[in-house]
Amino acid sequence: MSIRVVIADDQAMIRTGFRLIMEAQEDITVVGEAADGVEALTLVRELRPDVCLMDVRMPGLDGIDATRRIAAEPGTRDTKVVVVTTFDLDEYVYGALRAGAVGFVLKKSGPRVLVDAVRAAVDGAALLSPTVTVRLLDAFARPGPDRTPELIEPLTPREREVVLLVARGATNTEIAEGLFISMGTVKSHLTRIQQKLSARNRVEIAAWAWEHGLVA
Repeated sequence: MSIRVVIADDQAMIRTGFRLIMEAQEDITVVGEAADGVEALTLVRELRPDVCLMDVRMPGLDGIDATRRIAAEPGTRDTKVVVVTTFDLDEYVYGALRAGAVGFVLKKSGPRVLVDAVRAAVDGAALLSPTVTVRLLDAFARPGPDRTPELIEPLTPREREVVLLVARGATNTEIAEGLFISMGTVKSHLTRIQQKLSARNRVEIAAWAWEHGLVA
């Protein structure tokens, strides 16, 4: 099945460029374009796309607030948001991921990274631009107060293995192959892990692992 994508950016030229990149892929279809956060939220509510490519700086409602609303509403939370921006700023990175985005890509990263981010989001993975990943993990690895909630109940040994692989950037397919389990079992583990951590996505699972010393 084709991956259905909505593009949200206040620059028409950027939207056109992203559309050309997406529609050059056999497995991706652009179903809508939005020029601001309000329009993006409306389109996601109406079209229920698989992925929304979301700019940060937009008039009316910015991309981070729009992402937060998409992630919070029962009718839209299944849409995965990948933030795509020119600005490599910590406040945008942390804001986007805390709002519920599953990816953060810089526009200068190029077409391949953008396409990979869309596919990763649908696969249940997360893709961050390399420079963003390094800074993010460095922040999580530094001593300081926890920024993620404590466990609601203990993780099983197998769940800890899954968390470790998520923190190392493994996709669901790689987790299944590495642990010799089915994709369905991987998804079941991730669901239980998210419940135990009160995590909305695998980015927050990875953050918990780094903050609590599971990854050196």
